[in-house]
Amino acid sequence: MNSSSRLGEQEQNAMAVPTVARSCASIARHRPHSRLLSYTNVLHEDAPAHVGIPPSPRKPIGGIRGSVIGFLFGFSLASSFAAYRLLDEYKVASTTLQASVEELQQSTERVSAHVRRIEAVEKDLKALSHSSASKDDLSQLRAEVKKIYDGLHIEFLDLRTYVWGLQQDVHSITGRGAKNAKQAPPERI
Repeated sequence: MNSSSRLGEQEQNAMAVPTVARSCASIARHRPHSRLLSYTNVLHEDAPAHVGIPPSPRKPIGGIRGSVIGFLFGFSLASSFAAYRLLDEYKVASTTLQASVEELQQSTERVSAHVRRIEAVEKDLKALSHSSASKDDLSQLRAEVKKIYDGLHIEFLDLRTYVWGLQQDVHSITGRGAKNAKQAPPERI
């Protein structure tokens, strides 16, 4: 085909489109809820007029719109259920954590009381260790006590000897001296 015949066909098609659009518009005016299935020039007859109240025009829910609405409804329902469960688990975890914190606080108070008692015992022990005697101090004290005891024993024996001498003098004056003269004075140890 040549280019002039192609141009003629395109012009005819361009002129046919407005006729199709006009026929569709006239059909849409007479039947608002009907869908057009083709772009033909066929004119449908007008539907007979209904007696009474005309039905209200209803918008049909398309597949995509219904899917989106269903998805949003399901998502919001699942989200609200998840939020409820999350809040419930948060309350349980918060209660458990609070109980754990209280138990930890009580155990910390017990441990601090034990530490205070241990510190008091250590303080008393230090005071006692400063005021108590060591082994060296005890051995020195023992040596001093032994010296004092030995000195007292010697003085006791000296006193006994002195008393014996006085007793001998008294006996010699009274005449009994012959019997008791044989006894010797006590010896020093």
